[in-house]
Amino acid sequence: MTPIPSAAETARIQPAATAPELLRNFCIIAHIDHGKSTLADRMLQLTGVVEQRAMRAQYLDRMDIERERGITIKSQAVRMPWVLEGTDGTRTPYALNMIDTPGHVDFTYEVSRSLAACEGAVLLVDAAQGIEAQTLANLYLAMENELAIIPVLNKIDLPAAQPEKYAEEIAGLVGVDPESVLKVSGKTGVGVEALLDRIVETVPPPVGDADAPARAMIFDSVYDTYRGVVTYVRVVDGKLNPRERISMMSTRATHDLLEIGVSAPEPHPTDGLGVGEVGYLITGVKDVRQSKVGDTVTNALKPAAEALGGYSDPKPMVFSGLYPIDGSDYPILRDALDKLKLNDAALVYEPETSVALGFGFRVGYLGLLHLEIVRERLEREFDLDLISTAPNVIYDVTMEDRSVVTVTNPSEFPGGKIGEVREPVVKATILAPSEFIGAIMELCQTKRGDLQGMDYLSADRVELRYFLPLAEIVFDFFDQLKSKTRGYASLDYDVVGEQAADLVKVDILLQGEQVDAFSAIVHKDKAYAYGVMMTGKLKELIPRQQFEVPIQAAVGARVIARETIRAIRKDVLAKCYGGDISRKRKLLEKQKEGKKRMKTIGRVDVPQEAFIAALSSDAADPKDKGKK
Repeated sequence: MTPIPSAAETARIQPAATAPELLRNFCIIAHIDHGKSTLADRMLQLTGVVEQRAMRAQYLDRMDIERERGITIKSQAVRMPWVLEGTDGTRTPYALNMIDTPGHVDFTYEVSRSLAACEGAVLLVDAAQGIEAQTLANLYLAMENELAIIPVLNKIDLPAAQPEKYAEEIAGLVGVDPESVLKVSGKTGVGVEALLDRIVETVPPPVGDADAPARAMIFDSVYDTYRGVVTYVRVVDGKLNPRERISMMSTRATHDLLEIGVSAPEPHPTDGLGVGEVGYLITGVKDVRQSKVGDTVTNALKPAAEALGGYSDPKPMVFSGLYPIDGSDYPILRDALDKLKLNDAALVYEPETSVALGFGFRVGYLGLLHLEIVRERLEREFDLDLISTAPNVIYDVTMEDRSVVTVTNPSEFPGGKIGEVREPVVKATILAPSEFIGAIMELCQTKRGDLQGMDYLSADRVELRYFLPLAEIVFDFFDQLKSKTRGYASLDYDVVGEQAADLVKVDILLQGEQVDAFSAIVHKDKAYAYGVMMTGKLKELIPRQQFEVPIQAAVGARVIARETIRAIRKDVLAKCYGGDISRKRKLLEKQKEGKKRMKTIGRVDVPQEAFIAALSSDAADPKDKGKK
């Protein structure tokens, strides 16, 4: 058993710069809710970098929203000391750089960036649930990066755990002996010491040229109100020292390095970072555009000849309009998005104007949970009140004259004669118990799915592969999948191309005027259902006017659904008490003429509350989106 180092020993074995052969860079990858953050907590305790009195559950999850939902949204890097005792009694101090990654499919980009900064990966699997869809997706990502993979079964203390059964499953997947699959409990700490020893023995040390000009890859960054942009880097070649002048190779910006250090897990200034080390840089710069994830940092006086490879830019899957409820908050929203983009490299946005909602932004997200998290972070961290339009995907519309229009917003959908509409298609992998095959197939067929294959991972677990339109996935597909499989199914998807589809734009008309915020692009078979649903909803939400207001859903010039908001009628006969009927008829005719004139010149003002209610309930409820 490796002894737990004391605080004094921790300080001694964690020097300012560590030789590359004594470094181990690894990350923890798994499906959501398989215990990554809990296992990371035990590692922090065992290595002594967090004192017992300061320890709390999900220590590395810094945001309130992460702790409330119980999910990891941001990767967190932390440096830990570990002493390995040899067979001859010698004790060798190592420095372990660990990155705790998210498990949700919407945050795969965070995982891919973390993998690029490591040489090894701990593949964590719940001993009670077995391999899930995102486990496979993350494993393939690690294999593509040629990482050393350590298979581990977690939660062996659970009554429902079946470690022997799932050890064979993982061993067959990774290609190792079932006996070599480590069994740990992140909750009780059983087996964590053996795992740390295995990491030191299995993960190769980082490779780089210590004498070459400094090159460091930016894999994350965050904005601090007092210190400016804090940049997280992994050094590949050379060494970075405090107080030297550094240069960003893509933007050509140069800065003085005010502070350099490691996260242990709190910021800990050091004398520099050498080959293979992971740490942070502070330059005091407040301009968020000068620190770009994937950029290469080098010495300004002795710059490197060429930059590092960088990361592939993420492609947004879902688009939604984001508007401030108070129009004067637009500049604040713009600055807030700039700062959030620094912390969330997958965020894409551009200015947009809506007739109904005013000035805002068209924002691209990696999925529906990503949309919910971004909106909630903007509201909490920057004190904004926002409204987001119904999410939609990108369509390519080919007109009859062969011109192609890219549509990211229903209001951009062209009129006139359309030759073809193409929509993005995803390859979805669904893992579930075999008893639910019928229910899953039925659901996928209603969502216009195309079965590509089916494999049995074991006697009672099956993997289904489908081609599905992305537009069908982003709304309520996952909720329905969970309900039909009693919560046992898991889903992972990846965009593979596009296909032609019979899609139409449904417009919502109020008093004959189109309201762009309520427009939607749907399949022809579902246009009527959307029109009936939206007109019915608006009838309940829009207050009654002095005149009758028709609410219509139309495809082109053809109205497919209609609801009418009845007029508020004043009792003009209240002052008449008896007398000739012609007097009453004259008053009623006069009121009728006034209503008719009011209807022709009157405008319907939709209150902001109606927009919020109609659009927020239109998107799938995000409460269960964290369990994908």
